[in-house]
Amino acid sequence: MKRIIYLFAVLVMFVSCQSQKKEGVELVNPTVFSENITKNEGQVIDVRTSKEYNSGHIQDAVNIHLYDKDFKNRVAKLDKDKPVYVYCKLGGRSADAVVIMKEKGFTNIIELDGGIDAWVDTGNPIVK
Repeated sequence: MKRIIYLFAVLVMFVSCQSQKKEGVELVNPTVFSENITKNEGQVIDVRTSKEYNSGHIQDAVNIHLYDKDFKNRVAKLDKDKPVYVYCKLGGRSADAVVIMKEKGFTNIIELDGGIDAWVDTGNPIVK
């Protein structure tokens, strides 16, 4: 009986974790992020501060700082039909940006797992 209860509890946890998965959002490593940018035309968004952006960013990335007053308005002007590639320094701000983008109607969001730090650590180039 205890085994059945345990298995049921594990099943419930598994199902509840699956339901927390964000629809329309992919959290990918730097290699996949780079491949996607190359293969699928889209919009690369850097949500760090302008100072961080100017210290080095992914080529063709547009800087829209998450905590700017006009962040939501600027994001709303992006093309919702194209993929949006979003990153920050480590992943915290980009996760917050993803929530806002989902609210604005974006359905194809690719988030860089580990942010620009992971990007650089894997040998990918940055633009200064």
